[in-house]
Amino acid sequence: LKQYMVWEECPECQGKRLKPESLAVTVNGLSIHEFNTMSVEKALEFVRTLKLNEEQTIVAGEILKEIASRLSFLKEVGLPYLTLNRESGTLSGGEAQRIRLATQLGCGLVGVLYILDEPSIGLHQRDNDRLLAALKNLRDIGNTVVVVEHDTDTIRAADYILDLGPAAGVHGGELVAAGPPSAIEQCPNSLTGQYLTGKQKIEVPEQRVKGNGKFLTLEGVSHNNLKHITTRIPLGTFTCVTGVSGSGKSSLVNGVLRAALQQHFKIEDAPLPGKHDKITGLEHIDKAIVIDQSPIGRTPRSNPATYTEAFGVIRDLFASLPESKVRGYGPGRFSFNIKGGRCEECQGDGIKKIEMQFLPDVYVPCSASHSSIQKTFHCRCSGYDGFRGSGIFLSGSETSPETQNAGRSRVGLYHPWTAGDDPFRGRGSAGQTRNRTCPSLPGTYPLYSGRTDDRASSCRHQTAHGCSPETPG
Repeated sequence: LKQYMVWEECPECQGKRLKPESLAVTVNGLSIHEFNTMSVEKALEFVRTLKLNEEQTIVAGEILKEIASRLSFLKEVGLPYLTLNRESGTLSGGEAQRIRLATQLGCGLVGVLYILDEPSIGLHQRDNDRLLAALKNLRDIGNTVVVVEHDTDTIRAADYILDLGPAAGVHGGELVAAGPPSAIEQCPNSLTGQYLTGKQKIEVPEQRVKGNGKFLTLEGVSHNNLKHITTRIPLGTFTCVTGVSGSGKSSLVNGVLRAALQQHFKIEDAPLPGKHDKITGLEHIDKAIVIDQSPIGRTPRSNPATYTEAFGVIRDLFASLPESKVRGYGPGRFSFNIKGGRCEECQGDGIKKIEMQFLPDVYVPCSASHSSIQKTFHCRCSGYDGFRGSGIFLSGSETSPETQNAGRSRVGLYHPWTAGDDPFRGRGSAGQTRNRTCPSLPGTYPLYSGRTDDRASSCRHQTAHGCSPETPG
């Protein structure tokens, strides 16, 4: 029944989640619910300007000082726009990291090594300066800060840089340059240095596409902090929605537009759109595809080859080999999901779950080795067995003319990865899984990141619609 259920505001408390008796307690006319609906910046201003008499100061003075201190830390890391009652599930990865950072600012610890992974995600340049100031403050009180970043301002603000490369995937893994920003700029092999110096840059288009003359119009949008705005999105164009952090970009695009499109196309589990008057122009759209950072696939067996449906053609390729025909192997023999070729010990997952009762479950690599699997390995194409065949046509270390020609002979197999060449840029093989693979099946691979999932989704869309970088769809 989940597909028929929707979230609605409780009619009893109107979403306040507290009894009337609790809401009746106020401070300077504000209940706890009204205080929690404030942004960090407004809440901080309220606390600092609160007037108390002598008796009230004795009771609440230290409490107000602590509240102001914690709110100040949130403001320092570039989160003045967050409301205090914001649901944690709606936070971006960068926002969640900055909240954790705010808690550390209040600890005052010394001699600690802090590691942050792209904390500037989702930050406007105005708020990025606040984040950098907070990181410098941690350094100045005697700590070490290590940041994984692509942001230019963060790179230039660093005291020391480790630049890895020179490219991605199998073409990377080397320390290209190390030192202050000036040393990186002087290194000829560093792509980062070339962009810092301006030798390489992203060119601004000489001409802007005007679109097809049709528009998607959102009228009277009042979701979250949006002030009853009306906007038009020209169809057939590359449209960017920007603004300072907390200005309402996600509320407009995800909260209203995305939800309305999901309802229009009757997508299962579609949420209710945010508050708005109406949306016109939906009749000009045939389909809506949302590409986000949710993991691809639902099982440990999922990989880019299965997600883009290229692995089906790969199995056909190995099933058509003379050795496979002699042994009577069909495409199912090379599947991780069907009995016969897969490892039955782990059901093709490559890992086994060990239940620890009162402790978290432990996942260990499957150590089984079956003769049926080894027989499958005898069927090889250009030196590759069937289970590793999904890595032939995208693995950056295997770009020989022989493997490229083998791929071209199978148009259905070659096209998905030519469509995905640019998104992946050689970062992994087509058979790279989200989890470790079975040791009885050669090769182990690390987890995919959300950013790579985005590119796999884009590649899958290009494949399904017959698009490629040369013929965008």
